[in-house]
Amino acid sequence: MSLLRVGSKSDPNKVAGAIAGTIREEDSCQVQTIGAGALNQAIKALAIARGFLAPSGIDLVCYPAFIDVTIDGNERTAIKLFIEPRH
Repeated sequence: MSLLRVGSKSDPNKVAGAIAGTIREEDSCQVQTIGAGALNQAIKALAIARGFLAPSGIDLVCYPAFIDVTIDGNERTAIKLFIEPRH
């Protein structure tokens, strides 16, 4: 399962393309964010990706979860979005 890391400066259209491509290839995707700005960009990308996949008859569902990650020796709380097609 692919893990996409999204930051506050990520382009939602590019992230949406990556989400859509991953869903088409692997049938699921994970997006990891740290901070409100990054989560905002990820949610925008998810909405755009739904539009990319809708003509193919694919709708997406998302399950969020908190995770702890270590960055440069510091522990941070991140949000991971588990994205998969609705069956």
